[in-house]
Amino acid sequence: MFERFTPEARDIVKQSVAVSERAGADAVTEEHLLLALLGQEGTRAAFAFTALGITDRRDSVESALSEARRRAGISRSEAEALAGLGIDVDEIVARVEESHGPGVLRTGRRAGRRWSLSRPFTSAAKGTLVDSLRIATGRGDRRIGGEHFLLALTARPGVVSEVLADHGATYTSVERVMYGAAPA
Repeated sequence: MFERFTPEARDIVKQSVAVSERAGADAVTEEHLLLALLGQEGTRAAFAFTALGITDRRDSVESALSEARRRAGISRSEAEALAGLGIDVDEIVARVEESHGPGVLRTGRRAGRRWSLSRPFTSAAKGTLVDSLRIATGRGDRRIGGEHFLLALTARPGVVSEVLADHGATYTSVERVMYGAAPA
């Protein structure tokens, strides 16, 4: 599959590893792929971010991702579903942080892990790469680019797609700005 990546896509993968390293994370996640995509300029994905106003709201995107990490990776919709069962995730997080310190539930890095020269990708991040291949193939594209990564991130359920949707980047809106109106 990697031989089908465009130079841009390869750069995004390398940048996602760098983002993961700077964050002190154990592995590269979907969030790191998104942040690497947000750092691109002059690409189809960068155009989509600009057209949808996400470039101007990067701080808001990063804040929403950080808040989800603080909740141990529980998305807003998952927290709302738990609230429907009488479970207040924010209250639980506050109590745990009160007892054990701020950020104790934050996802990312496990204590005592030895660092290696290679950084693994989480199963969700790998799934995003696989989905990007499916999207490229479905569109009739021979190469996988950043635009396919972005579409895959919007299509996969979880925190990243929820944060993107909250900022106006759904699969449909991203596809529309990158490729024009969808065929009827």
